[in-house]
Amino acid sequence: MKLYGRKTSINVQKVRWLLEELGMAHELQELGGAFGGLDTAEFAALNPNKLVPVLVDGDLVLWESNAILRYLARHHSKGAVEGRSAAEIAQADMWMEWFQSTAFAPLTAVFYQTVRLPRADRDPGTCAAAVQRLNSAYQLLDQQLEGRDFLVAERLTLGDIVVGSSLYRYFTMAFDRPALPALEAYYDRLQQRPAYVEGVMVSYESLRAKES
Repeated sequence: MKLYGRKTSINVQKVRWLLEELGMAHELQELGGAFGGLDTAEFAALNPNKLVPVLVDGDLVLWESNAILRYLARHHSKGAVEGRSAAEIAQADMWMEWFQSTAFAPLTAVFYQTVRLPRADRDPGTCAAAVQRLNSAYQLLDQQLEGRDFLVAERLTLGDIVVGSSLYRYFTMAFDRPALPALEAYYDRLQQRPAYVEGVMVSYESLRAKES
C-alpha cells in the first residue's frame, strides 16, 4: 500500500491517522508543497486533479480523502471504524459531511490568515469573520461531545477521524477561542492515541510565511 501526499496536509493527516490506527503497513511518498511532483505525467495518471492524498492499494487507485477513509474502514477494519449499524454509519457520515461543508472553509481561512500569509498580506476583517464562523462551528461540536467520549458511538468512527484531524490546528493557531470544555477534553483523549500523535500532530512551521 502506498500513500502519496505530504505530512503537513490536513487531508493527508486524516488518512495517515486511520492507517496508523489500523496498524496497516504503508509507504508514504511525500508530494505537494515544497516537495513538488504534482504536475508530472506520472502523478496525473494517478489523480487527474493533481491533488493529494492518493492511495494505491494493489491495482486500486483512490483519491479524495474521505473516499479513501471509507474504503479503508470498510475493507480493512471489518466495518468497525465505519460503524456497526446503518445508524452509526449514517451518523459518522453526517459529521464527515458537516466538517467539509461547515468547518473546513473557515479553518482554512484562519490558517492562511494566521500562518500561511505574511503579516503585511493578512486581512484582519477576513480573519475575524473566519474566526467567528469557526468558533461557532466548534461550539456546536462542544455541545455534541458533552457526556460523550466520541462523536457517534462508544468508540472511534470516521466522524472522529475527520473532525479530530482538525483539532491540532484549531488549538495551536494564534486566535481567541471560547471555553470549550467538552471539546478540549475530547482533544486531550485523542492525544493519548499514538496513531493520532503520529498522523495528525505534525508541526506546520515549515508552512509558516517567511517575514521580510
